[in-house]
Amino acid sequence: MSDCCSPKGYRWVFSERSARAEAKRYRRKGLDATSRRIVDYLKAQGVAGRTVLEVGGGIGAIQLELLKAGAARAVSIELTPTYEDIARQLLEEAGLADRVERKVMDFAQAAAQVDSADVVVLNRVICCYPDMPRLAGAAAEHAREVLLMSFPRRTWWTAAALWLANSLLFLMRREFHIFLHPPERIIATSESRGLREVLDQKGVLWIVAALRRVSAA
Repeated sequence: MSDCCSPKGYRWVFSERSARAEAKRYRRKGLDATSRRIVDYLKAQGVAGRTVLEVGGGIGAIQLELLKAGAARAVSIELTPTYEDIARQLLEEAGLADRVERKVMDFAQAAAQVDSADVVVLNRVICCYPDMPRLAGAAAEHAREVLLMSFPRRTWWTAAALWLANSLLFLMRREFHIFLHPPERIIATSESRGLREVLDQKGVLWIVAALRRVSAA
């Protein structure tokens, strides 16, 4: 991990307070729009009996919705421990605590310690990590069937907004940076691991992309 993004910086951005706020919003309104696009796509493809690996899933809302839709089990990987208590509360409320394993680690650095899954999800995660090829590559290698990702569109307005946000973070010395990795490089990195893009859904700010494992002939 580069010096721009330290554990301290991640913990400030993804804090216990943020976790509580996200859980409150999820309990009241359900999934946000981007997460809903991911879940709706996977449900349309069929998730019954599938295993799920989500990297950077926060409070675990996507995992909860996929388990409710019939997924068998889920593994959640978080970079900091700040979301763990709230995530476990939500699992217990839903009666699903025995079907999710939560781990705190840097997935890009320790991917070998994690088993592959039928479905891998990276929702608004790649933009928070400096080494995109390592993270996207590890996620692609762990996807037995499908990889779902969301990341910012590379437009003038997202570039301007992120420049402003990063400038403020720098001035506040928060040791965190938001990255606007080129979407074509994200897709190419994933496809180099044996996947093929099957969905490129552009929203105002976020792209939702799906890639499927290419069957060996």
